[in-house]
Amino acid sequence: MKTITTLNGTTATITVRGDIDLDTLPLLRAAADALPAHVTGLLWDLNHTFFMDIAGLHLLFAPTLTGRPDRRITVTGLRPQPLRLLRLAAEMNPAVPLDRLVCDVHAPL
Repeated sequence: MKTITTLNGTTATITVRGDIDLDTLPLLRAAADALPAHVTGLLWDLNHTFFMDIAGLHLLFAPTLTGRPDRRITVTGLRPQPLRLLRLAAEMNPAVPLDRLVCDVHAPL
């Protein structure tokens, strides 16, 4: 798994190349933790992520674990399996803010 981080003002994009699972979760959290304090928006680019397990849900829905609960998190480039997992999470828990999290899905959430 590889990540690429880019900064644009107060927004950071972390591009993930590879699967998101319990083995890669610490690396992804470390990438988010390494962002400068002025970053208030984090975009996870998952165009190159074909598989995500429950670790991805922890990454996206438990941002307080990174020490920045005020950071707005969004996701782009969801492939079918990660999108299906997010939809299932929203179905199981209607409080999941899926419409606020996902920024580029053409099909209805």
